[in-house]
Amino acid sequence: MYVIAAFMIPTTILVMAPIDFTLGVILSIVIYAAIVIPMFATSPTITLTETELRVGKAHINREFIGSVSAYSGNYAVAARGPELDARAWIFLRGWVNPVVRVDITDPNDPTPYWLFSTRKPEELVAALRSGRDKK
Repeated sequence: MYVIAAFMIPTTILVMAPIDFTLGVILSIVIYAAIVIPMFATSPTITLTETELRVGKAHINREFIGSVSAYSGNYAVAARGPELDARAWIFLRGWVNPVVRVDITDPNDPTPYWLFSTRKPEELVAALRSGRDKK
């Protein structure tokens, strides 16, 4: 998305060049910053603490986390598509291929598992498993 936003720089310069090239360069940087700063500030985060897992605005206590697994490549495509349970909670980003599946063991929660995109699935799975081993 940041690369796509970068195309605004030459576009703005080309539009402004007949009027004032310097103004075009300055305006292109301002427009790029106006696009990128909100994208960066509002990008979702994954936070793992001793007591909970937080993905975006959703959170769950670690005591209700069952098995965890990471998928990438064709396995991630299958997990997001044909193998996806309609009751699952999903938080996917189209430009991030790997996904993590976290099974939910809370008997009061109708959601069987969470499936969400992350750029570092193996690290997250290892951290979730290590927290469970300490109990």
